[in-house]
Amino acid sequence: MKYDRLLQPYDLGPIGLKNRVVMAPLTRSRATSDGVPKDMHVDYYRQRASAGLIITEATNISPEGRGYAWTPGIFNDEQVAAWKTVTDAVHEEGGKIVLQLWHVGRVSHPDLQPGGALPVAPSAIAPKMQAFTESGMKDAVTPRALEASELPRVVEDFVKATENSKAAGFDGVEIHSANGYLLDQFLRDGANRRDDDYGGSIENRLRFPLMVVDAVTEVFGPERTGIRISPVSPANDLKDSDPEAVFTAYVKALSARRLAYLHVIEGATRGDRDPHAFKAWSLRRHFDGTYMGNNNYTPELAEERLEKGEIDLACFGRPFISNPDLVERIRLGAPLAGWNEKTFYGGDETGYTDYPALTDEEKQRYASAG
Repeated sequence: MKYDRLLQPYDLGPIGLKNRVVMAPLTRSRATSDGVPKDMHVDYYRQRASAGLIITEATNISPEGRGYAWTPGIFNDEQVAAWKTVTDAVHEEGGKIVLQLWHVGRVSHPDLQPGGALPVAPSAIAPKMQAFTESGMKDAVTPRALEASELPRVVEDFVKATENSKAAGFDGVEIHSANGYLLDQFLRDGANRRDDDYGGSIENRLRFPLMVVDAVTEVFGPERTGIRISPVSPANDLKDSDPEAVFTAYVKALSARRLAYLHVIEGATRGDRDPHAFKAWSLRRHFDGTYMGNNNYTPELAEERLEKGEIDLACFGRPFISNPDLVERIRLGAPLAGWNEKTFYGGDETGYTDYPALTDEEKQRYASAG
């Protein structure tokens, strides 16, 4: 099968893409305990710079925003300097890279919080899940509900992280508003039981996430700001009584802000692409801009949906873990290498930077066969 559409360039405003293959944000938990990327991060992202766009692993906007061991941050000078070596490497290879801004909210544990504090959330409702700490998995705790007076401080953390992303040389940022993390928690009534201006009605539940979006775009511009949503995913024990109504209103509001792209997880995380009567991809009709589809995409599915005009960009996750040259393999019709899930989270270069790319001999063989 030819992948003419998948491999063609795409005009993403000021972020011109050489193809429509996007590397999904992939948490790998290999930063230092202080959230500083290492030399192996440079190699990892450089190896995958043939993607049209790389979205970094989710990156903590503040110490409070941290919810997983060994995840990187973007809130101090040492982290910015380390990320600059990554962006320089990707740009040297002709790639484009944006940083995903992350605050996990209640998906954390006191072991991961400054001074052993409780995680924060819209409401004091504990998720039924475990947190990944440096000493192993631990049951989540009941978080502390944020006071309305604290919300501007959290917005300012997003602003500072965006300024730092710009200083680190990123081509843009992606706001993480998916997978049961803080912004998603404000959106959904399964986690948001507030009775003030930030809870109750859909309009109120959208208020804080849109405050964040507006603040971030003030720094980097809407044309360099994307956003990720997961309308039907139950990730991190998050649910809503009427997700179609919530996310239709949210996407319409995002469309009015003319963001660079809308990144949609179109099903349950790592699950069925089509588990609900409400189809997440139906939100595309409410977004006047670039639509990025994500969830169990194969090159064949991506090409088919591009051909039908159902997506503009296709996001690939696990295939990029074990195929640093994924774009080249797609172009040549070469088989994709499998991954080792035991090395997904934590550890050293094993299962991170040691997956081999095709040799020149293999490239010639597949090119001749095609």
